[in-house]
Amino acid sequence: MTMPSGRRERKKAATRQKIADTALRLFLERGYDAVGIRDVAAEADVAVTTLFSHFASKEALIFERDDDFEQRLMQAATGRPSHEPLIPALRREIQALVRHCTADGAAPIWRMIDASPALREYEESMRLRHAESLATAIAADLDLPETTTACRAIARFVIDAYSLAREAPDPQSAVDEVFRMIEAAWQVACPSALDRG
Repeated sequence: MTMPSGRRERKKAATRQKIADTALRLFLERGYDAVGIRDVAAEADVAVTTLFSHFASKEALIFERDDDFEQRLMQAATGRPSHEPLIPALRREIQALVRHCTADGAAPIWRMIDASPALREYEESMRLRHAESLATAIAADLDLPETTTACRAIARFVIDAYSLAREAPDPQSAVDEVFRMIEAAWQVACPSALDRG
């Protein structure tokens, strides 16, 4: 996550993190459905309006690194060195994200998400949004005048690689397996892009 520079920005980021940490603790202790927004705000010692100035919904409290996830993928697509091919750069970023989400402490959070229809639905809409943003970044990286179907398909495959790996018994092997297919699809869909990376 990008560290805010000014005092006000640091204070705002600290408040946001405090709210997210408090919400996660309460959700894990009591269950997601048993905890309301007012409970989180009271426990974090902030006003409900303050909570909503940081998070648009109760579901967003669980996915508080949503923007960071999206920015990391877009940076992998557009911020990589000019000599580095696109798909390996995306693979490396997905591998890092999968390592993070499959760390020992993450299992209870994913069990909670998997058990909640509201959280699963929110995650699905988030994945679609990430895929569209990544597709736009891929198109921009290739200097395309618009986001093509091929860009959208590859972006969705990349996002799905993350989800499939998270659920797999051997997450890193799953990333490798899915990215072999993504690489093959990329070679067929965008052969001219291979010359530019």
